[in-house]
Formats: sequence, C-alpha cells, structure tokens
Amino acid sequence: MSHHTARAPEATRVARWAGALLCLAVAAIHVVDQGGISATRDPYYIGVAYHVLEIAAVVAAVLFLIGLVRLGWLLAAMVALGPLLGYILSRGPGLPDNSDDIGNWTEPLGLVSLAVEGALLLLSVPLFVRSLRRRTY
Repeated sequence: MSHHTARAPEATRVARWAGALLCLAVAAIHVVDQGGISATRDPYYIGVAYHVLEIAAVVAAVLFLIGLVRLGWLLAAMVALGPLLGYILSRGPGLPDNSDDIGNWTEPLGLVSLAVEGALLLLSVPLFVRSLRRRTY
C-alpha cells in the first residue's frame, strides 16, 4: 500500500488540516516564549528542546499536508505530549538549573500552550490509533 492516502474522506482532510494548524500553533507559541526564532532559552538544554519541538511541529504539519498521516499523527502526539510534560515538570518540582517557573501555573502564554497542546493530543492519539487499525500510512 502507498505511503500516501488515496482520496481521504472530507472528515479526514479536515482533521489533517486541524492537526497541521495546531502543530504550527505549538511551534509559534514556543518561538514567542523563547524570544524569537534565533533566540535560545536558558538553560541551554531547554533552548535546544524548544528548537527541536518547533522543528518537529513544522515537520508534522508538512506530513499532514503531503498525506503521510500515520507518521503525522504519531509526531503530532509527541509534539503535544512533550511540552505538556515540560510544563508540569517546570512548574512542579522544577528542572535542573531552572527553578524560575516553579509554582507559576497561571502564566497566560503557558495556559494558551496547554490548551493548544491538549487539543492536539486529543485529536492526534485517536486518529493515530485509527490509522494503525486501517493500515493506512
């Protein structure tokens, strides 16, 4: 079977566009949070993680647009789950060399990020599982 979906139904097309837009929103939120595309957050490992997340989010969006939906949904789920876990860890116990956000649960951009990532996770996980059952790529 081809790696591309053949004539995706309208509902699938809408879901793919929604997934792509949510992925791009995750990337945009993190670019804003780090202070721009060329900026890198401190500590360095968090800055690198931001850049990896942004690239992965754009790649997932492209995968949806070219029809590689199984891989797209899997990557989208990771794009959603990674920052959700990072938010919880950074606000809860804190991260190594980064205690600035401990207890900062109501930061406005963080809450927007949680909403977008939560929506992406709720969309991507069931559609990834469905893609496994249907043997589509």
